[in-house]
Amino acid sequence: MNKKLLVLSIAALLGLAACGDGETGETGANGTDGTNGADGSKGQDWTSVNQWYVDGQARVTKAAGLSANDEAGAAKNVILFVGDGMGVSTITAARILDGQLKGQTGEENSLSFETLPYVGLSKTYNVDGQTPDSAGTMSAMMTGVKTDVGVISQAEGVERGNCASADGQNLVTSLELAAMAGMSTGVVTTARITHATPAATYAHVPERNWEADSNLPAEAVTNGCKDIAAQLLDFSYGDGLNVVMGGGRRAFIPKTMTDPEGKAGKRNDGRDLTAEWQTKYPNAAYVQDRDSFLAVNPQVTDHLLGLFNSSHMEYDLDRTEAGVTGEPSLAEMTAKSIDLLKKNDKGFVLIVEAGRIDHAHHAGNAARALHDTIALSEAVRVAMEKTSANDTLVMVTADHSHVFTIAGYPTRGNPILGLVKSNDANGLPATTNSTDNNGLPYTTVGYANGMGYASLATGGDERYGFPVDSGRKDLNYVDTQSPGYHQEALIPLGDETHAGEDVAIFARGPSADLIQGTVEQNHIFHVINHAANLVAKAEAAQ
Repeated sequence: MNKKLLVLSIAALLGLAACGDGETGETGANGTDGTNGADGSKGQDWTSVNQWYVDGQARVTKAAGLSANDEAGAAKNVILFVGDGMGVSTITAARILDGQLKGQTGEENSLSFETLPYVGLSKTYNVDGQTPDSAGTMSAMMTGVKTDVGVISQAEGVERGNCASADGQNLVTSLELAAMAGMSTGVVTTARITHATPAATYAHVPERNWEADSNLPAEAVTNGCKDIAAQLLDFSYGDGLNVVMGGGRRAFIPKTMTDPEGKAGKRNDGRDLTAEWQTKYPNAAYVQDRDSFLAVNPQVTDHLLGLFNSSHMEYDLDRTEAGVTGEPSLAEMTAKSIDLLKKNDKGFVLIVEAGRIDHAHHAGNAARALHDTIALSEAVRVAMEKTSANDTLVMVTADHSHVFTIAGYPTRGNPILGLVKSNDANGLPATTNSTDNNGLPYTTVGYANGMGYASLATGGDERYGFPVDSGRKDLNYVDTQSPGYHQEALIPLGDETHAGEDVAIFARGPSADLIQGTVEQNHIFHVINHAANLVAKAEAAQ
């Protein structure tokens, strides 16, 4: 380097260093603005705009703000919703369908009860069954004691179908305890009101099929067992049952009588239990269709019996509203029940079942199962709006699951009832259907067993009029999203079966935080009992 330049450089540096001793110079002009980073690559904080991050943070903040009230008796009211056969896969598929019906892709949607803050898992097995039935599962939820397949609110010491063995085996239900405590009580279902799940709230029999006296075998008659419908009228605790609504009219009227739909009763003893209901209770009402249901004034009615079908109520997808065949929705029955029951200052216990989710699955008809699950979501939404989390425990669960699957690799937003279309190698939705090793397209949802494929005009229970049809079919020109479509099944059976995996429990309100982890199904009764202090109140009232 040139020595002269080196000296000048050093001098310049020394001069710059010495500038601090002089006066401050004028402020220079502003430099040009930097980039704003809008494309996420210029240092912008992605956590402030990424919606997944923001939503997750909001959920954690909301959960952190929860406060539990575990005081015994803090719940003035209890509402238990049971989706019969509503396994986790059913909830997921119904959530997606509900969202897609609203114009969304579906996966991001939530059913009403999925927003409840506390969630646990329930082990559903019966005492004598790895995969359960509804009688034993609902008995566990109602009495706090697990029992056998097919047995209604009796202990495991009973022999199924044997009346003599039932002596001393009756278990007290939460509905009975509530009535003893002076609370109002109700049971609502879309199945027959004498069917296993609703029956477990008020009846005690060693055989779930004893719905009318005509179903009783000679041994049961000899040993004094009563049918389920008769036991509903015999319910003598407290003020009796205040609300009973569902299907199953035939078990309440004699064979010599026909109902408004022209269908005969099932009773051999000649009793008209619907007339006895109106005689037994003051301010009582009996309704058989939606029009008369809507006309009921809950402010002047204390005991409401609604039987809207000879057998089960219609699937929600098939429900009509006008005339003698008109039926109220599960949400409408729930709302009316709450309006009637809440008049009691001591509170109420209400059991609500979406009973036909199970029936649609048994028929291999996913569309109807999912629509009935969405109808349950609407009923829960109504209950959440009409009650307060401060004094009402709301729980939503299932008695058992079904062998219903969600499979393949469908792209986001693919119709849940449709054929699978996956993403291509670039991550974009494919334009053609995915196929199996035989080159055949397949649906996202299906069944591990059952009657198998059918593409019918109506669907649902119509399926039982056609033979089992197992194996793969060419679905290229089949409308798999039609309500009349019945999904393919792996193992051919005359009826799709229950499944044995755990089911979810969702809860809010007093003692809702006691629903956490994986619990035995009878745990649900004990949460209800603690929340409303039922046993202590019932004992104090005697």
